[in-house]
Amino acid sequence: MIKKAKNNSPVNKLIEQRWSNRAYSPKEVEDEKLNSILEAARWAPSAFNEQPWRFIVGKKGDSNYDKILSTLVEWNQKWAGNAGVLILNITKNNFSRNNKPNATNEYDLGQAVAFMSLETVNQGLYGHQMTGFDAKKAAEIFNISDEYTVVSVIAIGYYGNPEELPEDMLDSEKAERIRKNIDSLLLN
Repeated sequence: MIKKAKNNSPVNKLIEQRWSNRAYSPKEVEDEKLNSILEAARWAPSAFNEQPWRFIVGKKGDSNYDKILSTLVEWNQKWAGNAGVLILNITKNNFSRNNKPNATNEYDLGQAVAFMSLETVNQGLYGHQMTGFDAKKAAEIFNISDEYTVVSVIAIGYYGNPEELPEDMLDSEKAERIRKNIDSLLLN
């Protein structure tokens, strides 16, 4: 299913095609495609070129996948457990060069995940970012120190059969994509 954005102005086709689906196929995500997605994150911009993002990748069937899945809220577990890949998105809190707090670390992580999201579409895959998970539990499970902040999870995989989703999820899966009007996003 492709749910293209209805744009007011032309944008890159990857942006038009990116949306947060919940129907995933059990088909395995190839390492080459996953490597390209991670490579895209590597090239995201960051303050002072710090690149504070870190990732824990789980492929369906491995222990990282099961651990990440266990941190998701029940609602997200229902659908995300079908995705081929789950990635825990983490950021380093302080600059490496001087150990001072990095005020834009989460912003920079967001850019890296956005790059990943667009490359996911470019690879013929789908991705869904989530904050519906227990970050504290994830930090404990993976023994992540206070030097880092666990921020979000992204599910990546091939599109599946939406008819297999629970009814309440199916409605949103089939719903038209909507966004606020650009004028409502501009402040005077």
